Amino acid sequence: MKKNLDSTVERARGAGEAGRGQGATTQWALAHKEEQRGTRPEAPAQRVCSTAEPRLKLVMVGNGMAGVRTLEELLKIAPDLYEITVFGAEPHPNYNRILLSPVLAGEQTIDEIILNPLSWYEENGITLHLGKTVTEIDRVRRRVVAADGTVAEYDRLLIATGSNPFILPVPGKELEGVIAYRDIADTNAMIDAAAKYKHAVVIGGGLLGLEAANGLMLRGMQVTVVHLTDTLMERQLDSVAGDLLRKSLIDRGLDFRLGAQTQGLLGNEAGRVRAAQLKDKDGQLIEVPADLVVMAAGIRPNTALAEKAGLLCNRGIVVTDTMQTVTDPRVYSVGECAAHRGIAYGLVAPLFEQGKVCATHLAQFGIGRYLGSSVSTKLKVTGIDLFSAGNFTGGAGTEEIVMSDPFAGVYKKLVIQNDQLVGACLYGDTVDGGWYFKLLREGRKIADIRDKLMFGEAGANIGDVGHQGVSRAAAMADTDEVCGCNGVSKGTICKAIRDKGLFTLDEVRKHTKASASCGSCTGLVEQLIMFTAGGDYSATPKKKAICACTEASHQDTRDAIKAGHLLTASEVFRALDWRTPDGCASCRPAINYYLISTWPKEAVDDPQSRFINERSHANIQKDGRYSVIPRMWGGETSADELRRIADAVDKYQIPTVKVTGGQRIDLLGVKKEDLVNVWKDIGMPSGHAYAKALRTVKTCVGSEWCRFGTQDSTQMGKDLERALWRMYAPHKVKIAVSGCPRNCAEAGIKDVGVIGVDSGWEIYVAGNGGIKTEVAEFFCKLKTPEEVLEYSGAFLQLYRLEGWYLERTVHYVARVGLDHVKKKILDDADNRKALWAQLQFSLDGEPDPWFDFNDAHVDLRQFEKVAV
Repeated sequence: MKKNLDSTVERARGAGEAGRGQGATTQWALAHKEEQRGTRPEAPAQRVCSTAEPRLKLVMVGNGMAGVRTLEELLKIAPDLYEITVFGAEPHPNYNRILLSPVLAGEQTIDEIILNPLSWYEENGITLHLGKTVTEIDRVRRRVVAADGTVAEYDRLLIATGSNPFILPVPGKELEGVIAYRDIADTNAMIDAAAKYKHAVVIGGGLLGLEAANGLMLRGMQVTVVHLTDTLMERQLDSVAGDLLRKSLIDRGLDFRLGAQTQGLLGNEAGRVRAAQLKDKDGQLIEVPADLVVMAAGIRPNTALAEKAGLLCNRGIVVTDTMQTVTDPRVYSVGECAAHRGIAYGLVAPLFEQGKVCATHLAQFGIGRYLGSSVSTKLKVTGIDLFSAGNFTGGAGTEEIVMSDPFAGVYKKLVIQNDQLVGACLYGDTVDGGWYFKLLREGRKIADIRDKLMFGEAGANIGDVGHQGVSRAAAMADTDEVCGCNGVSKGTICKAIRDKGLFTLDEVRKHTKASASCGSCTGLVEQLIMFTAGGDYSATPKKKAICACTEASHQDTRDAIKAGHLLTASEVFRALDWRTPDGCASCRPAINYYLISTWPKEAVDDPQSRFINERSHANIQKDGRYSVIPRMWGGETSADELRRIADAVDKYQIPTVKVTGGQRIDLLGVKKEDLVNVWKDIGMPSGHAYAKALRTVKTCVGSEWCRFGTQDSTQMGKDLERALWRMYAPHKVKIAVSGCPRNCAEAGIKDVGVIGVDSGWEIYVAGNGGIKTEVAEFFCKLKTPEEVLEYSGAFLQLYRLEGWYLERTVHYVARVGLDHVKKKILDDADNRKALWAQLQFSLDGEPDPWFDFNDAHVDLRQFEKVAV
């Protein structure tokens, strides 16, 4: 039977992939008990009817999250009442639609987002029709009919058909390569397109559109997001938070056309889309290249079947507080297709609340009313936390408390009216979102905590638990809600952890469903596990995994690459049992760097595992154009170089020319299609201003010109830069050389600082001039320029080999200790010379990406001219 079952499933899956709405059927009906008895365990005793009367028949149309949750609740309270039949248009069991984005991004697989596997239907005696679309509801005969003629009779009918994506009614919408983003088939189509094509346009700057754009970008496509308004996710964010989100996503490599209207889609001779035609804010028509267009401009309740059956529909299938349709009390509806009191909800939490109420009435308990939901939105857009609830836009009669820290990526806005919190919008730090939502729902007066309100629940409890530094989870009451999607409280989670001996996040998800839907409460659930599970949990090693793909830390990964002589990312993923076979956007760049730094000349650099700036070899700016910074050795240039730069500025109409803090010239506003020719005309080496590499060596004029100079700092700077300029590192590296202790080149806040003194040179390391200025630490005193090169190079090579990806030298030295560094370099001459030799070997023959395209693995297709 197992073999037959597997083959049936495969046939269903294949048919579903060939065409939606068509396919084979996977059934586990009670009529087939004799066939199954040989291999299937006997049904549990509680599922056997206690009466000779036949069970009622329940048919559910739709196999999504809301409908299946209703069945789960029903089976808990009335497992023997119904023979259940389910029709699903897709060839897949119930899966978490929210997690399609991680699948698109390569962070999870389809199997990992399945909520109820095929075995669950079998174990609960549910007849499941996969890949079959119901086309008719006969309310007189009480039966449903599928497209292939399959008929199922019902005593009660549950319609959970969800929603359909809104397809813009523009010319060209029928072209090949124009798709929606709603299900597994759409996701697979996008993955396939990303492997073949280069340019994608996503229409819609809401949550779904941004997740689609991010996933396609991570798979190597150049993505433009087109949005009708000037603010991304305007239904969830105000203009300030929306702008922070836009800037963050631009930094990651996405391009945006805000305030633009899609006029049409243009095709090529083969009938595939080639461009999107837009009207910008000024009314100008522009074309954006597009081999793939993803429509993510909203959803509409899927009511076609209900309307055909004569059920009242108005912005959804109209239902009562018991989730029965107003037209026919035998027919129920839940989910995005249902309209309750004029509202069709699109968030998971309200749909699950509907399912719970619906289940009690299907079970004939006659209790429970769904009265609507106060909704909050707590989401994670491509790794950025967002929360909003209530009237977060404010307006007449309201007051606002705002905290904004753009550098830290944190924004909080609280809206107050009549001494009550009526709205909240949080960006970057959403840990107190649940608490704010609780205050909002309860209508609590906030006068006594107003001055502490911005600091969250712990801040408001100063003098109680807050001052003790107790975690957010510990400060919560047992009745406080942790998982909004599934309505799970802190008390429920802690009781399950204690009573069932739960230890891991997956176990808590399985037993309580907390964190099993959108995942935004994962951190809070982990805190609950930490202090509830007690000693065993806290005794686990205190190391941070690279990402969610693995338990391995950065150091574990570096050690494995070195010990196993691993040369490719796939070898690393296999050796360390990565959860996802291809890694994700967080771990791939780190793995790529660890490979090429550990095994130079053996491991091959993978450009697709680098961030967008390093793939384009230029700094993308806020308007989508680029910055070009040629290298000037030690900040020194010539008339010939300046002429070439000036000619390029005129020829390519570059709008801004600026001298940088690192003593170079920055050409701002270069079009991407002009980058190759700009570099060709300038004829100067890359300044690597975009890379995790040596950025610049800043110098003063030194003893050659300055009356205070004690050493030739300009020449020393040029020697250092020429020796190290092609050096990739865990993070950006900056060097400065000053010719005297007056330190005009600011060597005291660089990764490596060199200061000339009467007797030679002083070396300083691990400085940082960033958000938090860190003064470099004195390292050693040297006599000759040759020693400066050797000692500086040895320090940077040690950092390259031991630093974790995205860890600056200041943090590396703080982690390992300056004594460790001195022991490896100052106290061990042989090791120092070996490190310097290793670095020289690594850099020998390293190509300039703008002049050695093939050797640098530069994909020139990305610079193809864009029609405007």
